[in-house]
Amino acid sequence: MVLNSHAGGPALTTYRLVGMVIVVFSSLSRRSEHDRGEHDDEANKSTRTEKWNAPDYRRSNGSSMRGSARILLLDAAVQVIRTKGLNATTVDELCETAGVTKGAFFHHFATKEALAVAAAEYWSETTGALFAAASYHDLPDAVDRILGYLEFRAGLIAGTPADYSCLAGTMAQEAFETSPAVRAACAASIFGHASTLEADFAQALAASPAGAEVTAASLARYTQAVLQGAFVLSKAANDPAIVIDSIGHLRRYLKFLFQPQGE
Repeated sequence: MVLNSHAGGPALTTYRLVGMVIVVFSSLSRRSEHDRGEHDDEANKSTRTEKWNAPDYRRSNGSSMRGSARILLLDAAVQVIRTKGLNATTVDELCETAGVTKGAFFHHFATKEALAVAAAEYWSETTGALFAAASYHDLPDAVDRILGYLEFRAGLIAGTPADYSCLAGTMAQEAFETSPAVRAACAASIFGHASTLEADFAQALAASPAGAEVTAASLARYTQAVLQGAFVLSKAANDPAIVIDSIGHLRRYLKFLFQPQGE
Protein backbone atom coordinates (compact mmCIF):
# COMPACT_ATOMS: atom_id res chain seq x y z
CA MET A 1 0.00 0.00 0.00
CA VAL A 2 1.33 3.42 -0.94
CA LEU A 3 1.18 6.02 1.80
CA ASN A 4 0.72 9.42 0.21
CA SER A 5 1.58 12.70 1.91
CA HIS A 6 -0.94 15.51 1.67
CA ALA A 7 0.08 17.82 4.51
CA GLY A 8 0.31 21.54 3.76
CA GLY A 9 3.82 22.87 3.25
CA PRO A 10 3.98 26.38 4.74
CA ALA A 11 2.44 25.49 8.09
CA LEU A 12 4.87 22.61 8.51
CA THR A 13 7.84 24.83 7.80
CA THR A 14 7.83 26.16 11.37
CA TYR A 15 5.80 23.38 12.91
CA ARG A 16 4.04 25.97 15.10
CA LEU A 17 0.84 23.90 15.05
CA VAL A 18 -1.33 27.01 14.76
CA GLY A 19 -4.32 26.49 12.49
CA MET A 20 -2.49 23.78 10.59
CA VAL A 21 -4.68 21.45 8.57
CA ILE A 22 -3.41 17.93 8.12
CA VAL A 23 -5.01 15.55 5.68
CA VAL A 24 -4.56 11.95 6.62
CA PHE A 25 -5.59 9.04 4.53
CA SER A 26 -6.29 6.02 6.69
CA SER A 27 -7.21 2.49 5.79
CA LEU A 28 -8.96 1.49 8.94
CA SER A 29 -10.76 -1.76 8.22
CA ARG A 30 -8.82 -4.99 8.65
CA ARG A 31 -10.17 -8.32 7.43
CA SER A 32 -8.33 -11.59 7.33
CA GLU A 33 -6.83 -12.80 4.06
CA HIS A 34 -9.22 -15.76 3.86
CA ASP A 35 -12.07 -13.25 3.39
CA ARG A 36 -10.39 -11.57 0.42
CA GLY A 37 -7.36 -11.80 -1.86
CA GLU A 38 -4.36 -9.54 -1.65
CA HIS A 39 -5.48 -7.60 -4.71
CA ASP A 40 -8.84 -6.89 -3.16
CA ASP A 41 -7.08 -5.91 0.07
CA GLU A 42 -5.14 -3.18 -1.70
CA ALA A 43 -7.60 -2.07 -4.35
CA ASN A 44 -10.91 -2.00 -2.50
CA LYS A 45 -9.97 -1.17 1.06
CA SER A 46 -12.12 1.53 2.61
CA THR A 47 -10.22 4.81 2.81
CA ARG A 48 -11.20 7.68 5.04
CA THR A 49 -10.01 11.24 4.58
CA GLU A 50 -9.80 13.43 7.63
CA LYS A 51 -9.15 17.13 7.95
CA TRP A 52 -7.95 17.95 11.39
CA ASN A 53 -7.09 21.35 12.85
CA ALA A 54 -4.11 21.06 15.15
CA PRO A 55 -4.45 22.72 18.56
CA ASP A 56 -2.73 26.00 19.35
CA TYR A 57 -0.43 24.81 22.11
CA ARG A 58 0.36 28.36 23.18
CA ARG A 59 -3.30 29.10 23.86
CA SER A 60 -3.41 26.23 26.36
CA ASN A 61 -0.54 27.78 28.27
CA GLY A 62 -2.13 31.17 28.83
CA SER A 63 -2.54 34.27 26.74
CA SER A 64 0.64 35.77 28.17
CA MET A 65 2.64 33.11 26.31
CA ARG A 66 1.26 34.00 22.88
CA GLY A 67 3.52 36.26 20.88
CA SER A 68 6.12 36.52 23.64
CA ALA A 69 9.77 36.86 22.69
CA ARG A 70 10.49 33.46 24.23
CA ILE A 71 7.89 31.69 22.08
CA LEU A 72 9.00 33.59 18.99
CA LEU A 73 12.59 32.48 19.61
CA LEU A 74 11.54 28.86 20.14
CA ASP A 75 9.55 28.90 16.91
CA ALA A 76 12.57 30.39 15.15
CA ALA A 77 14.80 27.67 16.60
CA VAL A 78 12.53 24.93 15.28
CA GLN A 79 12.65 26.47 11.83
CA VAL A 80 16.30 27.48 11.56
CA ILE A 81 17.91 24.50 13.33
CA ARG A 82 16.02 21.99 11.20
CA THR A 83 17.24 23.88 8.13
CA LYS A 84 20.88 24.60 9.04
CA GLY A 85 21.67 22.43 12.04
CA LEU A 86 22.43 23.49 15.59
CA ASN A 87 26.10 24.34 15.14
CA ALA A 88 25.52 26.54 12.08
CA THR A 89 22.65 28.44 13.72
CA THR A 90 23.71 31.72 15.32
CA VAL A 91 22.05 33.80 17.99
CA ASP A 92 21.90 36.71 15.56
CA GLU A 93 20.05 34.60 13.01
CA LEU A 94 17.59 33.35 15.61
CA CYS A 95 16.86 36.92 16.70
CA GLU A 96 16.43 38.08 13.11
CA THR A 97 14.07 35.20 12.30
CA ALA A 98 12.08 35.75 15.49
CA GLY A 99 11.99 39.51 15.05
CA VAL A 100 13.35 40.19 18.53
CA THR A 101 16.42 41.92 19.92
CA LYS A 102 19.55 40.20 21.14
CA GLY A 103 18.77 41.57 24.57
CA ALA A 104 15.47 39.71 24.49
CA PHE A 105 17.30 36.51 23.62
CA PHE A 106 19.63 36.74 26.60
CA HIS A 107 16.76 37.76 28.85
CA HIS A 108 15.19 34.35 28.23
CA PHE A 109 18.23 32.15 27.50
CA ALA A 110 21.69 32.42 29.01
CA THR A 111 23.32 30.64 26.08
CA LYS A 112 22.51 29.08 22.71
CA GLU A 113 22.77 25.70 24.45
CA ALA A 114 20.04 26.75 26.89
CA LEU A 115 17.88 27.75 23.93
CA ALA A 116 18.49 24.35 22.31
CA VAL A 117 17.43 22.51 25.46
CA ALA A 118 14.28 24.61 25.70
CA ALA A 119 13.59 24.08 21.99
CA ALA A 120 13.73 20.30 22.43
CA GLU A 121 11.22 20.57 25.28
CA TYR A 122 9.01 22.92 23.25
CA TRP A 123 9.15 20.49 20.34
CA SER A 124 8.02 17.67 22.63
CA GLU A 125 5.12 19.73 23.97
CA THR A 126 3.82 21.01 20.64
CA THR A 127 4.20 17.78 18.69
CA GLY A 128 2.92 15.85 21.70
CA ALA A 129 -0.29 17.88 21.52
CA LEU A 130 -0.51 17.13 17.80
CA PHE A 131 -0.33 13.37 18.25
CA ALA A 132 -2.45 13.28 21.40
CA ALA A 133 -5.38 14.93 19.60
CA ALA A 134 -5.24 12.67 16.52
CA SER A 135 -8.37 10.65 15.86
CA TYR A 136 -6.61 7.31 15.40
CA HIS A 137 -6.66 7.04 19.20
CA ASP A 138 -10.44 6.52 18.96
CA LEU A 139 -10.14 3.26 17.03
CA PRO A 140 -11.18 0.26 19.15
CA ASP A 141 -8.46 -2.12 17.94
CA ALA A 142 -4.83 -1.67 19.06
CA VAL A 143 -3.38 -2.78 15.72
CA ASP A 144 -5.59 -0.30 13.88
CA ARG A 145 -4.42 2.45 16.22
CA ILE A 146 -0.79 1.58 15.50
CA LEU A 147 -1.36 1.53 11.74
CA GLY A 148 -3.33 4.76 12.05
CA TYR A 149 -0.37 6.33 13.83
CA LEU A 150 1.93 5.39 10.95
CA GLU A 151 -0.43 6.78 8.33
CA PHE A 152 -0.81 9.94 10.38
CA ARG A 153 2.97 10.31 10.35
CA ALA A 154 3.04 9.72 6.61
CA GLY A 155 0.58 12.57 6.23
CA LEU A 156 3.10 14.93 7.82
CA ILE A 157 5.74 14.31 5.15
CA ALA A 158 5.76 17.17 2.66
CA GLY A 159 8.19 19.75 1.36
CA THR A 160 11.91 19.54 2.11
CA PRO A 161 13.56 17.55 4.93
CA ALA A 162 13.76 20.79 6.92
CA ASP A 163 9.96 20.94 6.82
CA TYR A 164 9.20 17.45 8.17
CA SER A 165 12.28 16.11 9.97
CA CYS A 166 12.59 15.86 13.73
CA LEU A 167 14.19 18.75 15.63
CA ALA A 168 15.32 16.45 18.45
CA GLY A 169 16.86 13.97 16.02
CA THR A 170 18.63 16.75 14.15
CA MET A 171 20.19 18.22 17.30
CA ALA A 172 21.07 14.83 18.81
CA GLN A 173 23.24 13.97 15.82
CA GLU A 174 25.31 17.11 16.35
CA ALA A 175 25.37 17.47 20.13
CA PHE A 176 25.54 13.91 21.48
CA GLU A 177 29.21 14.33 22.39
CA THR A 178 29.63 18.09 22.75
CA SER A 179 26.57 18.98 24.83
CA PRO A 180 25.26 16.46 27.37
CA ALA A 181 22.40 18.82 28.24
CA VAL A 182 21.16 19.02 24.64
CA ARG A 183 21.65 15.28 24.15
CA ALA A 184 19.60 14.55 27.26
CA ALA A 185 16.81 16.90 26.17
CA CYS A 186 16.71 15.26 22.75
CA ALA A 187 16.68 11.80 24.28
CA ALA A 188 13.79 12.79 26.53
CA SER A 189 11.89 14.02 23.47
CA ILE A 190 12.47 10.98 21.26
CA PHE A 191 12.10 8.28 23.92
CA GLY A 192 9.24 10.17 25.55
CA HIS A 193 7.32 10.05 22.29
CA ALA A 194 8.14 6.36 21.87
CA SER A 195 6.70 5.66 25.31
CA THR A 196 3.31 6.99 24.21
CA LEU A 197 3.08 4.05 21.79
CA GLU A 198 3.82 1.34 24.33
CA ALA A 199 0.28 0.73 25.57
CA ASP A 200 -1.02 -0.02 22.08
CA PHE A 201 1.98 -2.20 21.29
CA ALA A 202 1.50 -4.13 24.53
CA GLN A 203 -2.14 -4.79 23.71
CA ALA A 204 -1.33 -5.85 20.15
CA LEU A 205 1.50 -8.13 21.29
CA ALA A 206 -0.74 -9.81 23.85
CA ALA A 207 -2.78 -11.24 20.97
CA SER A 208 0.22 -12.04 18.79
CA PRO A 209 2.51 -15.12 18.72
CA ALA A 210 5.43 -12.66 18.78
CA GLY A 211 4.39 -11.40 22.19
CA ALA A 212 6.70 -13.79 24.00
CA GLU A 213 9.76 -12.58 22.09
CA VAL A 214 9.22 -8.84 21.68
CA THR A 215 8.58 -6.17 24.29
CA ALA A 216 6.31 -3.20 23.75
CA ALA A 217 9.07 -0.79 24.79
CA SER A 218 11.62 -2.17 22.33
CA LEU A 219 9.09 -2.18 19.50
CA ALA A 220 8.10 1.43 20.24
CA ARG A 221 11.77 2.43 20.13
CA TYR A 222 12.20 0.50 16.88
CA THR A 223 9.49 2.55 15.18
CA GLN A 224 11.40 5.70 16.10
CA ALA A 225 14.66 4.19 14.86
CA VAL A 226 13.04 3.60 11.47
CA LEU A 227 11.64 7.12 11.33
CA GLN A 228 14.81 8.87 12.48
CA GLY A 229 16.92 6.80 10.08
CA ALA A 230 14.53 7.61 7.26
CA PHE A 231 14.88 11.32 8.03
CA VAL A 232 18.68 11.05 7.73
CA LEU A 233 18.47 9.18 4.42
CA SER A 234 15.92 11.62 3.03
CA LYS A 235 18.27 14.48 3.89
CA ALA A 236 21.13 12.73 2.08
CA ALA A 237 18.97 12.19 -1.00
CA ASN A 238 16.86 15.34 -0.55
CA ASP A 239 13.87 13.11 -1.21
CA PRO A 240 10.80 12.79 1.06
CA ALA A 241 9.77 9.60 -0.75
CA ILE A 242 12.38 7.73 1.28
CA VAL A 243 10.44 8.46 4.47
CA ILE A 244 7.15 7.43 2.87
CA ASP A 245 8.70 4.17 1.67
CA SER A 246 10.21 3.47 5.08
CA ILE A 247 6.87 4.00 6.80
CA GLY A 248 5.29 1.65 4.28
CA HIS A 249 7.88 -1.06 5.02
CA LEU A 250 7.38 -0.57 8.75
CA ARG A 251 3.64 -0.87 8.32
CA ARG A 252 3.99 -4.17 6.42
CA TYR A 253 6.37 -5.52 9.04
CA LEU A 254 4.02 -4.68 11.90
CA LYS A 255 1.01 -6.18 10.09
CA PHE A 256 2.99 -9.39 9.69
CA LEU A 257 4.16 -9.30 13.31
CA PHE A 258 0.65 -8.85 14.66
CA GLN A 259 -0.97 -11.37 12.34
CA PRO A 260 -3.04 -13.77 14.49
CA GLN A 261 -1.71 -17.29 14.80
CA GLY A 262 -3.03 -19.63 12.13
CA GLU A 263 -3.72 -16.99 9.48
